[in-house]
Amino acid sequence: MKKQVSSSTVFLVTCNPSGNIRGRKAPPDQCNQDNDSDCCKQGKLYPIYRCSPSVSGHTKATLTINSFAKGGDGGGPSECDNQYHPDDTPVVALSTGWYNKGSRCLNYISIHGNGKSVKAKVVDECDSTMGCDSDHDYQPPCDNNIVDASRAVWEALGVSESSDDWGYMDIYWSDA
Repeated sequence: MKKQVSSSTVFLVTCNPSGNIRGRKAPPDQCNQDNDSDCCKQGKLYPIYRCSPSVSGHTKATLTINSFAKGGDGGGPSECDNQYHPDDTPVVALSTGWYNKGSRCLNYISIHGNGKSVKAKVVDECDSTMGCDSDHDYQPPCDNNIVDASRAVWEALGVSESSDDWGYMDIYWSDA
């Protein structure tokens, strides 16, 4: 898709679903719903994505909250370093396309939202291609535009837990 803007041309890259997976109900006590995490619903179709929107110096995304700590709603250890990370450390997981097979692992991104900014380390993938299984804590696949962040990121952005934005907020990010 091409859009004419003034005298320059901007190419807009679209990212459409790559297919669907069918939800499976989690066995008892197998879907951690901390941070208001969703659990897959039996039989529901969830879209999967192998791509994410293009990255720029001002990439629009949705910030979600995740615990990267052992026993948290993030499931297993982080993909980049096979470690757990405490909730007071500014770390994130990126949707599959932005994670880009680990090319951003252990690098920092700048996140801008709520009138503030914070740097956070990329430690994991928010899987947009799979979900609804034990490896993904029986949670649906991530959308293709997610920056899944620790509590420390939310606090650094000054978002109160009582705010309507807590857990799901529009942000911009860039490689730091």
